[in-house]
Amino acid sequence: MRMRLLVLAAALLLPGSAIADGQYGPGYYENVSGRCLHSPVRSDHPPRGATAQCWDGTYSFSEHHRGTCSHHGGVRQWL
Repeated sequence: MRMRLLVLAAALLLPGSAIADGQYGPGYYENVSGRCLHSPVRSDHPPRGATAQCWDGTYSFSEHHRGTCSHHGGVRQWL
């Protein structure tokens, strides 16, 4: 249990970092390059590390243009 909490804490503190054994914490996904990225989030201001704002108001942390905000109405603006 303690190890799971440490892994989850690492996932929350280090967006873009791979997590042990290919497991990702809630709110994260594996991109086409095999890296763990934060899933799009809603925020009043661009979160640290965000790369694009989607048309639905969420912010993406995508590393590649292709597919960014594809389930969120497309890219409104690149940051």
